[in-house]
Amino acid sequence: MKVLINAYACCPNMGSEPGMAWNWCLNLAKECELYIITEGEFKEQLENAVKKVPQGHRMHFYFNPVTPKIRKMCWNQGDWRFYKYYREWQLKTEKIAKSICEKEKIDIIHQLNMIGFREPGYLWRVSQEMRIPFIWGPVDAKEKFPVSYLEGAKLKDQITLRLKNVITGLQLRFSTRVRKAVLTANCVLSASSNSQQSFKKYFNIDTTILNETGCNVISFDKTRKDKDTFDILWVGKMDFRKKLDIAIRSIYESGLSDVCLHIIGNGDNSKYQKLAKSLNIQNQCKWYGVVSHSEVQKIMRQSDLLLFTSVAEGTPHVVLEAIANSLPVVCHNTCGHGDCVNEDVGIKVMLSTPEKSISEFSNAIKKLHSDRILLQNLSEKCVSRAKELSWNRKTAELMCIYNKIIKKSNP
Repeated sequence: MKVLINAYACCPNMGSEPGMAWNWCLNLAKECELYIITEGEFKEQLENAVKKVPQGHRMHFYFNPVTPKIRKMCWNQGDWRFYKYYREWQLKTEKIAKSICEKEKIDIIHQLNMIGFREPGYLWRVSQEMRIPFIWGPVDAKEKFPVSYLEGAKLKDQITLRLKNVITGLQLRFSTRVRKAVLTANCVLSASSNSQQSFKKYFNIDTTILNETGCNVISFDKTRKDKDTFDILWVGKMDFRKKLDIAIRSIYESGLSDVCLHIIGNGDNSKYQKLAKSLNIQNQCKWYGVVSHSEVQKIMRQSDLLLFTSVAEGTPHVVLEAIANSLPVVCHNTCGHGDCVNEDVGIKVMLSTPEKSISEFSNAIKKLHSDRILLQNLSEKCVSRAKELSWNRKTAELMCIYNKIIKKSNP
């Protein structure tokens, strides 16, 4: 099977969009011949990486580079100027894709990333012209940011997010290219339940949920040392959308003096440290700043619980890593983490208001603190859940979708 993939950001040994695309391509190449169009920022890393994996000869990269200025816009989240240049990149990619399809007998065209719905690219037009099945996704098409959680955000951020909510609604309703891409696609993959609901609401189509990132199944010594503290881990950027303030207030609300909140992440943490001090729980908070990936894994294996309070995400890899490390998760029931965490491996809190979230997170912490048998059961069941969320399982799901579409297109 030959698959043409559009992956703007693709790079080994990275997180977020680049790492997600690389892992999909790396795993799909075990089953397919891949023709991957990507931006040129990570050309050297990609060319070196394919030499080191046995399926590398099946990964054919076509680079469509942009300027350093445009790259900076891309990684500066919230810079809307990027979309102009990203659209131009997609137009060039369309020409490259058409050229590949004229030379190779492509079986599937797959629009992989970036996962946001706003820019669907133009491979759907290549699909129509060349009569090749087209897949789009996983796509993040969440309808809006929950404005009740804007408390604590700067006025500029509040205005930006409210405006973004309006624009998102308008684009879902009226974007001609998004609609054409959706209606052309033989299959649309939703990155989360939220996205699935948006596609049903605005396009009246049923989509398959396939979170954009997978879990690495790992083996390690699960023996836990006796200790005097109940260790809760929080990982994330010091961004109001991650709602570290809810985590800190939940620890205070629990009233448990033996709880230690381990906080890992980059950004200015001064206001959060002031909050902890004002609540007189500064001695229950341990601040790490940025640490290595291996150190995060080590801390996960020493912790009792991951507290993930974010209200706006794709599918956060830290939650999948927690599950891989047999660490139960307490999180909001939204975005990709709401789909990944089930009752076997954690407790979910419904989005409502910050006050209700604090109360429910606090109750969850107290429940697991007092019921260590339940906590242990959640930890043990992480093993099977990690396999369900693994790259191997997700690749098998996508291959099944590929095969069904090809069979249906060539009866």
